[in-house]
Amino acid sequence: MLLAAITAILVIPVPAAADVQGGESLTGQIRAPGSDEGVEGIDITVTRDGADIGTATTDSAGEWTVELPEPGDYRVVLDAESVPDEFTLRAKPGPERDVTVREGRSFTVVFPLVPAGQEDVESTPSSPSPDDGDADGASPGEGSTPVGDEDEGVVEAPGVEAGTPFGSKVLQLALSGVIFGLIIAISAVGLSLIFGTTRMINFAHGDMVTFGAMMAMMFSNMALFSSFNALFDGVPVLDFATNPLVIGLLLAVVLGGLLGAGMERFLWRPLRRRNVALIQMFIVTIGLALILRHLLLVAFDARRTKYPEFRIQEMMQLGPFAITSRDLTILLLSIVVLVAVASMLQLTRIGKAMRAVSDNRDLAESSGIDVDRVTLYVWGLGGALSALGGVFLGLNQTVYWQMGFHLLLLMFAAVILGGLGTAYGAMVGGLVIGLIAQLSTLWFAPQLMNAWALAIMIIVLLVRPQGILGRRERVG
Repeated sequence: MLLAAITAILVIPVPAAADVQGGESLTGQIRAPGSDEGVEGIDITVTRDGADIGTATTDSAGEWTVELPEPGDYRVVLDAESVPDEFTLRAKPGPERDVTVREGRSFTVVFPLVPAGQEDVESTPSSPSPDDGDADGASPGEGSTPVGDEDEGVVEAPGVEAGTPFGSKVLQLALSGVIFGLIIAISAVGLSLIFGTTRMINFAHGDMVTFGAMMAMMFSNMALFSSFNALFDGVPVLDFATNPLVIGLLLAVVLGGLLGAGMERFLWRPLRRRNVALIQMFIVTIGLALILRHLLLVAFDARRTKYPEFRIQEMMQLGPFAITSRDLTILLLSIVVLVAVASMLQLTRIGKAMRAVSDNRDLAESSGIDVDRVTLYVWGLGGALSALGGVFLGLNQTVYWQMGFHLLLLMFAAVILGGLGTAYGAMVGGLVIGLIAQLSTLWFAPQLMNAWALAIMIIVLLVRPQGILGRRERVG
């Protein structure tokens, strides 16, 4: 029943990216400098060995696509005369690009524009976006790479480039670590509460993160919400409130909560009542994770993408820190959400009941607490927070079908480091893991960032087995 409901949601038609299992293509999106608005009417020509392969003209969103007959080397040429007079191409990389497209891949080409007369001026550093109008990790003016060639699980820090002074790197990486840590914390709080109330390790939690990100992507791309937002264009508050991504985020959080509550009501509660052992339920979570992950893959394919309105953003300077408005929003909202969750756990009746069940399920039940109802609320809260964490991670990085799976080990590390079963421990653990992961790139390869975070977790547990905020418990 639960899986049927998930499948019904996932098969809703959505604007699909290029099919990574099918033909090859070249794509791109050309935007006005310093803006998310596309530039219409620019002509693109694709050739191979001097022969024309195809042409395209950017639409109102600045997007273009040329289908290719086969993998291989191609030349992409932008007609500079078709660029509006108020803009010009940046001198580097110029109007011509040589690219290599692999079998079954879509390759995104970036042509950055600058205001007329500034073609020789270097661009302002922008947030590294694995979808800078593309899906492949190219920064403006630095070219593109085929979809699927990214380093899995590597989280980039904006504003950190070659030649940046060491002190500035430390500050910038610390800021990126705090943002990444807050995202981990939001996603891990539900994981910790679920373990605390049920003693079950939910291996599907990472894919619940992906579910939230994908649902927000689906809703934010719907023409219905774009048309609705257009009715309030220019109205200060309503313009933002009806933004397709804002609506998509809220719907994703609701669906994430329903997914978590549905799992508890129709799967885990019946299994507990049949006295299924925890190890067996753990295996079920692995199977559920695989099912959900591959349903998302079938529905949305394997291409990485970004939320359409937040692909390129200029950095703004706040004292010694450089940050985009997007990341600043993630930072502030994450703090607000975590403070709200902590206040709920401390001050509300259901929050106190959650902590009581987490501390001692049997004692809480004997005290008159409806443990089943509390567990249902915990799963709903955990699902909603994981979906929110997925949207924030997608905004900060990219959206793809394995994003939650790659975050899962870091969530486990945060929960274990902070103290199993405690929401506050997950918050502290998430911040520590995020900071260590980012700061480690000062000395080591970015591909090792997650390994160092897990290594620090092991070292801390050797000294304090119960975790930072955990309590010693008598065993036996």
